[in-house]
Amino acid sequence: MIKTMTFAILHFGVAFTITYLLTGSVVIGGAVALIEPAVNTVVFYFHEKVWKGIESKNTLVAASA
Repeated sequence: MIKTMTFAILHFGVAFTITYLLTGSVVIGGAVALIEPAVNTVVFYFHEKVWKGIESKNTLVAASA
């Protein structure tokens, strides 16, 4: 979970910076920086769970061959 949280912090900074540079608005930059990384962090968490399941399945298939 720590990996996910550090990713979220990094993503927040990138999202804010890019949005601020594109719009010049701290408010819009802040809103996008809060919403987009939050959603992406949740997606990343589930992506990791699915990926680990795929790796486990591949390990079982390789072990039985």
